Amino acid sequence: MLCPITRRGLFNAGGLGIFVLELIIALLGLGVSVQTALSPPPPPPRFDLTEPSHDLFRSKSLHDVKVQQSFAFDNVNRRLFVAQRRDGSSDTAGDLCITQLDFDGNYVGYMYLTDFGHGVAFGAQGVGSSTYLWTEVEASSSGYGKKLARFKFTSGSTLSSTSSALTKFTPVSEATEHTCSIDPVNNNLVVRYSLSDGKHIAVYGLADAANGDFSSPLADFKQPSLGSLSPTFQGYAAYGQYLYVLTGNSYDLTGGEVNSQVTSINMNTGAIAQGPVLTRAGSTLTYREPEGMAIYQTGAGEVRLFLGFASGEVGDRRSNLFYKNVLV
Repeated sequence: MLCPITRRGLFNAGGLGIFVLELIIALLGLGVSVQTALSPPPPPPRFDLTEPSHDLFRSKSLHDVKVQQSFAFDNVNRRLFVAQRRDGSSDTAGDLCITQLDFDGNYVGYMYLTDFGHGVAFGAQGVGSSTYLWTEVEASSSGYGKKLARFKFTSGSTLSSTSSALTKFTPVSEATEHTCSIDPVNNNLVVRYSLSDGKHIAVYGLADAANGDFSSPLADFKQPSLGSLSPTFQGYAAYGQYLYVLTGNSYDLTGGEVNSQVTSINMNTGAIAQGPVLTRAGSTLTYREPEGMAIYQTGAGEVRLFLGFASGEVGDRRSNLFYKNVLV
């Protein structure tokens, strides 16, 4: 369970955690009821999905020209990566292009991944001055990755699914597909996986996952039904105990109508907390297909929920990122 306060959280708080424990022991020794002496902790914050979105950038080019699929932030090294299917590859080949941009949307570098997956979501983990990407890998016949892989981002290089530079994981042994996202504030790995009865979500400590330990998920539940206007799944991100999901279609499919929605899910219960809420972020974009979500925390400490959209014409698709920053 992703509880607001855990024993680990208390100990990680250092001196404050020890002080609180000592205070509780002292109060118990005096026969004082802790329930009346200490107020209950406040609920963890959740993004208000009804609040407006703000632009990070619009209409930025990626290394290849297909639509973006997802994006991820390395919150340690302040880097941004965007995934798209590789030019010239079939939609089911699982070949991806990862473009690195700066936060103004300027091109920095790229990496090609062969036989990895669809690119619905991925994570970026800062380790020292390096960035390690977490992606799906070993594409099935439908083009979605069967396992997860972790590897160092190296601009200008190409990795295949059989490369020795990869560390591969199968978090849920019976699952047929895996994708993942990183909560960079709480250092958790969120895994979306497929079983015979549908999609499920599991959460693991990022350090444990990097060591191959998936034995004790912090949460594990079946994904609820999403998207009252369109169930087309377009991305997810997590902050604390809440999962955020983006659904919807491009203007090509909706006839120019906005049907993109954002939903929050309480991962402690598996129940919807808010939504689906219609989002009109980037409503004036051409094509406008919802594509990807991510969490980023600024240097000043502000946590942002990012929404991605593809725009532009065939042969010249562009990347667009927006964010919400109001917590309740």
